[in-house]
Amino acid sequence: MLYVVVLRYIRPLEDVDAHLAAHRDYLYRGYAAGRFLASGPQEPRQGGILLARAPSRDTLLDWLAEDPFHQAGVAAFEVLAFQPTLRASELPVDLAPDSVALPRLGA
Repeated sequence: MLYVVVLRYIRPLEDVDAHLAAHRDYLYRGYAAGRFLASGPQEPRQGGILLARAPSRDTLLDWLAEDPFHQAGVAAFEVLAFQPTLRASELPVDLAPDSVALPRLGA
């Protein structure tokens, strides 16, 4: 299952920035473990977005509990689960094994 995690800052940016290095270390560990697929700040900077792969929502919630942003209380998380049924042909099939690959027009 794929998950979009929407982080919303609930404290001033100076409080968020105090935990940014630890948050990035947490993200790096998640990428190394194969948990996270993409991440970055929202524009304007009011939070961030994380694309994750997890066997269950409960497992993902356990992982999110380890995030320094969560532990410091500077961000709230919204978790959106989805099972892709369509995907761009460039997206690796293992990310959405039950989906249909669609080619680009004119490709």
